[in-house]
Amino acid sequence: MKAVTSEGSVDRRAKEIIAVAVSATNNCSYCLSSHTDALRGMGFGDPELLELMAVVDFFNGSNAVSSGLKVEYEPPVPRTASSPAASL
Repeated sequence: MKAVTSEGSVDRRAKEIIAVAVSATNNCSYCLSSHTDALRGMGFGDPELLELMAVVDFFNGSNAVSSGLKVEYEPPVPRTASSPAASL
């Protein structure tokens, strides 16, 4: 866990935001509490947490709709073999 949460290309705050989003999505109260506390220790307040939960809620819902309707993704710019996104 230390290797994953330590500073790297993605800063610690962003990693905790991701952890809260995933924990909320997976309905893990322990993880949600611990990562929310970590964010609060970094200055994240109620308005930021509310906005984060609104984003999580929106994307969980829109993902479910897109999956249910089997919406296909069309890249706005065609991918080339040399682009980093081509390997995704």
